Amino acid sequence: MSDHRGQPAIETTGLVKTFGENRAVDGVDLVVPAGTVYGVLGPNGAGKTTTVRMLATLLRPDAGEARVFGLDVVGQAAAVRSRVSLTGQYASVDEDLTGMENLVLLARLLGHRKPAARERAASLLEAFGLTAAADRQVKAYSGGMRRRLDIAASIINTPDLLFLDEPTTGLDPRSRNQVWDIVRAVVAQGTTVLLTTQYLDEADQLAGRIAVIDTGRVIAEGSPGQLKSSVGSGSVHVRLRESHQRAEAQELLTRVLGTSVQADADPVGLTARLMPGGQAGPAELASRALGELAAGGIVVDDFSLGQPSLDEVFLALTDRNIAAAGGTHPTEAKQEAVA
Repeated sequence: MSDHRGQPAIETTGLVKTFGENRAVDGVDLVVPAGTVYGVLGPNGAGKTTTVRMLATLLRPDAGEARVFGLDVVGQAAAVRSRVSLTGQYASVDEDLTGMENLVLLARLLGHRKPAARERAASLLEAFGLTAAADRQVKAYSGGMRRRLDIAASIINTPDLLFLDEPTTGLDPRSRNQVWDIVRAVVAQGTTVLLTTQYLDEADQLAGRIAVIDTGRVIAEGSPGQLKSSVGSGSVHVRLRESHQRAEAQELLTRVLGTSVQADADPVGLTARLMPGGQAGPAELASRALGELAAGGIVVDDFSLGQPSLDEVFLALTDRNIAAAGGTHPTEAKQEAVA
């Protein structure tokens, strides 16, 4: 692994990619610190995969600049490819070969002699919990096993930068946790990981910094804590004893907290996002709200106070993006214009 201390793993400025009239990536600016997990979060069609493919030299940008460890992805593409590896959304291993055969084949293609190739393959199979399945055809593997094998194939030669494009899509919770452990282990060895995902909890668990992409643009960037604080300093959730009092409680909380209060799917539940600002902190506001409810004869059976979740952050940010587009999601507006 090359020495890249003090140098960002990725720097992009005004990165653009169009397909016909569709501007899939629309001026993306990123700075990814080396030795970290950097999350790129967004819905389907947001431009995540197209951005990754440009950074991995698989697509040529139409405008803007992108550098990987200081190397230009267009002018120095071969040098970039020598330092990166990519695991796409779908397993790229050969289903008719065994796990061992897949890894040995790739190791041989990457220049390892046969004994070294088998040794490296065996080491990775053990590290990824696949030794017992080493001699089984991959077609008999579960989805989680295939993803682990796919990531193992990506790090036969340890890369400086590993692109993981939605690596846990379709996996069950246990398999997702196993992949997360693998990501943490890879980063502990010094590799930078750029992780694209639709799963907010995945970004929250793994990434030190997150860029939220929607309609080809970065609409927010920061640490998980910074993104959460950008849409509120906390959230209050209450469960009432009597469901017929919910409308009254909702009106009272709106007045006391000065923010919108949402009725939950739970017929006795209410949730309010506490916005930053003013002298009163989240705990003081929540205490004041509970006192007002009690004074109004409304009994609260359960109460919790916490930070906004990344789900709330994502919905708030994308709602702002829709509002900025005139109330219609830009992707939907393009589809309506075509129709």
